[in-house]
Formats: sequence, structure tokens, C-alpha cells
Amino acid sequence: MSLKSQRDYWLIFRYIIWISVFLLFLLLFFLWRIDNYRVERFRLAILNYTIPNVEFFTSSVKVIGRIFLDISSFTNVYEQNNTLKKELQDMRKWREAAIQLEQKNAKLRALNNLKVNSILNWVSGEVIADSGSPYSSSSLINVGREDGIIDGSAVVDGLGLVGRISGVENQISRIILLSDIKSYVPAIIEPNNQEAIVRGDNSSAPLIDFVRGIKKIQPGFRVYTSGTGGVFPPGILIGKVVLSADKKIRVKLSANINKLDYLRVLINKKQKIPSQVGEIIIN
Repeated sequence: MSLKSQRDYWLIFRYIIWISVFLLFLLLFFLWRIDNYRVERFRLAILNYTIPNVEFFTSSVKVIGRIFLDISSFTNVYEQNNTLKKELQDMRKWREAAIQLEQKNAKLRALNNLKVNSILNWVSGEVIADSGSPYSSSSLINVGREDGIIDGSAVVDGLGLVGRISGVENQISRIILLSDIKSYVPAIIEPNNQEAIVRGDNSSAPLIDFVRGIKKIQPGFRVYTSGTGGVFPPGILIGKVVLSADKKIRVKLSANINKLDYLRVLINKKQKIPSQVGEIIIN
């Protein structure tokens, strides 16, 4: 075989590889854009088998990303240190009041014989991927059916509600975040106990809809889950009321949904959510 024919052979082989890779990515692109229940189950099944095998690489990428974030934030340490000193001076006068309130709270709990809700349990997991798009907001967590996760379970972080489970496989689950357009959460606004719906619109501050006496709502009011419908347990903090630039009432979420790491999935032992919900809707 001549040198020229070898080069032609290698050139053709390289073109075939590039075309195959392009078609593969094109297929994955269309597969991830189809909004269908059966396709969603197929996508989750693929991720269930592929993500555990590449978890080492994703962990390395996350570690490298954290290192770069730490380096970039190191330049602001001096200013943050001065700010923290001022905040520490302000917090010292509240320390004694907080201790007194904690002691008073402990006495009241003992007096009322308060018990933790026995029907709730939780499973902790780590966010392993952000599978959202410009038209949806969702994430993947590394716990699934083998860990007792069920569809519709509420998901929280250390500060407040994050979203709900929508799609469960053996080792992973999909989380529909509060910002997603398919997210509707029955809520209650304190201190007036006004019922409302927190509706996602692909922004970091979801809308507040279907609320009576909207003029009574003031920025800064706290928003909690109401428990209506039985999907979300009552009393979970969602955030605070804010007035956006477009004069709409929204919720500034307590949870930072743009930077999720470790989350808790709340499992209600008495929660009755029909299995194969997608098939029911299709039929």
C-alpha cells in the first residue's frame, strides 16, 4: 500500500468518526428535548446506568471547579473580613437574647410534650447533575427507588424547599425545582395565613398566584407550604415575599437553587401518590 493511499484511508476513517460523533450528539440533543413520559423513562434508564460509571470523572470536575471558585473568591477575603467584623459586633448584642429564647423554647417543648411528626422520614443525597434547559429547571440526585424514594416527595436543603421528585429509577431520581414552569406548590403566607399558589416561571423568584386579598401582602412576609393536596408536608419554608421590577408579587427563595449540593428527600409514610402517573395522564 502506497503512502498516498494510506493517507486517503486515514482521512476517510477520520471523516467517518467525526460524522458518527456528530450524529450521536444530534440524536442525544433531540432525545433530551422530547417532552414525553416514555421518553423520560428511557432517559432516566440511560442515566441510571451511565452516571454511576462516570461518577469518578464528574467528582473530579466538581473538585476542580470548587478549587477555581475558591481561588477567585480569595481576592475578596479582606473586604469580607471587615464586613464580618462589623456583623460580629452587631450579633454580640443578640447572643444573650438568643440564649434566653432557646431556653424558653426548650421549657415550652417539655411543657407541651411536643413530638416530632412520626410519619415523616428523609433520605439525604448529593446532586450529581443539572439536567435543566432554558425551558425547564431540574436536577439529578444520587438516590432512587432502592433508597425508598417515591414520586412526588418534597426535596429540601438546609434553608428551605427546593422542589419535588418527578421520576425515580433504582439509583437516581429527577428533581423538578421550584423555578420550573411545571412547578405548582400550595402555600400559605404569614402572618395573615393567606392561601396561594407558588408557580414557577423559569426565574429564580417564582410567582405568587391565586391569592385573595393581594393588597394585604407586604414584602418580607414569609411563605410556607400549606400541605393542601397532601404532596408537600405543611410548614416547610419557601421564602419571603418580594415585589419584582415588573410589579408582580414573587417569592425570594430561601434555598439557593442555582447552587445545590447535598439535599434531603422527605418521605411521607402515609403519602398516597398513584404509581405510573404519566400513563394515567396519557390515557
